[in-house]
Amino acid sequence: MFNDYVGRYCVVRTEHAGVFTGVLDATDGNVAKIKNVRRIWYWDGAATLSQLAIEGVKKPENCMFSMIVPEMVVLGVVEITPCTDEARSIIEGVPVWKI
Repeated sequence: MFNDYVGRYCVVRTEHAGVFTGVLDATDGNVAKIKNVRRIWYWDGAATLSQLAIEGVKKPENCMFSMIVPEMVVLGVVEITPCTDEARSIIEGVPVWKI
């Protein structure tokens, strides 16, 4: 069923590894391969991941989103939500959080 979202920019929630955004490349059961991935460590200005996928965040300056990783495989996928173009633009515009 997740294969319907292949090629789309999505929010991917996993059981243990957290939340990621990127272009869904492939799925196999609860395993997903994602391209141009950002780990969403902390977000501000969206009440839920659903709102994040539809509207983005209202306070990007407070968010902690990782640098982009070219590709990643994540296990334990429990939720994949396609993003709107508006949300994608906002998510991609959040400054990189790193130390």
